Amino acid sequence: MPNVNFQDRACGAIMGAFIGDALALGPHWYYNLDELHRDYGLWIDSYTDPKPDRYHSGLKAGQMSQAGFILTLMVRSLVECNGYDKANFCRRMDETLFPLLDGTPVCGPGGYTSQSIRKVWRQRVQQKLSWEQTGSNADTTEAIERTLAIAVRYALHPEQLASAVTENTLLTQSDETIVSMTVAYGAVMSLLIQGHKLDTELSSKLMMLTKEGKLPFHVVTQGNLQNPRPGDPDPPHAGRFASPDALLTPSYMAAAAVDPGIHIEPAWKVSIVYGMPCAIYHQLPAAYYLAARFYADFESAVLHAVNGGGQNQARAILTGALTGAQTGLSGIPRRFIDGLEKAADLEKLAMDLAVSIE
Repeated sequence: MPNVNFQDRACGAIMGAFIGDALALGPHWYYNLDELHRDYGLWIDSYTDPKPDRYHSGLKAGQMSQAGFILTLMVRSLVECNGYDKANFCRRMDETLFPLLDGTPVCGPGGYTSQSIRKVWRQRVQQKLSWEQTGSNADTTEAIERTLAIAVRYALHPEQLASAVTENTLLTQSDETIVSMTVAYGAVMSLLIQGHKLDTELSSKLMMLTKEGKLPFHVVTQGNLQNPRPGDPDPPHAGRFASPDALLTPSYMAAAAVDPGIHIEPAWKVSIVYGMPCAIYHQLPAAYYLAARFYADFESAVLHAVNGGGQNQARAILTGALTGAQTGLSGIPRRFIDGLEKAADLEKLAMDLAVSIE
């Protein structure tokens, strides 16, 4: 059975995501950093109210966005079903979220509805399609923001993790590259919860799981990515994803974080290096970099994610979960937990999920 440290890391991942989401609620989506600094000062270090006429106007400091709302639905479903149950999660979306939406961006819990969720709302509510027919080509991180909880639940079972994350991602996003990067993030999360560090060796551990047939990525190279030999057949466990490259990104980012010849100072400027927009290929490198650089410092990791501007909410959710999985709940400063709305309920929910892992 998992020990206390394992459960502490699992709780840290979930609470880290909730905290990252709420910290970015106010200063969300400022692509002009001068405007961000005008409204919030040079350094944001706590929860803030959204300004009027912005994405989450009307909400208060410490509240969650719609991403946090959906993540809560996912965690509750995982706890009550003792694992991932597609039908149960879909029912929660149909009955709890969709009645609060109208298909427009500025609507519903959290004050803003993302592209992929708006698309699924139209497919389910207006077009009456089944959940087997939903999904879009959105290239964003919405699936990661909820499936990170699946990764926590199946942190000891990579095959089940990959299967459940894939199935859930396809409900909203159908592009195979996006699915593969989402599964890769979940696989990273699982190793961090097991006690591994986001470092230059992590990708090798993920590649080993792939070669053992436990992760569904196609790999034909030899050890250390050396060329295949003449006559080598395809591997016996060729996965559904065309390449393992999504598994290699974390360790490249970790290498950048410790390379003395690479300077990203201050660290929030990682958003400028990898890009401020919403797309997953901007978000993941920045989140991996921050979680590797500040692996033992939750506060620095999540605040640099928030202060980078742009789509800082996704960046902070992803970074908060990865860093929380390394520091554990015990390593998250208490002020970030206490400042959350319904903090006690969220903390209990995170613990309920952590103790269900087997």
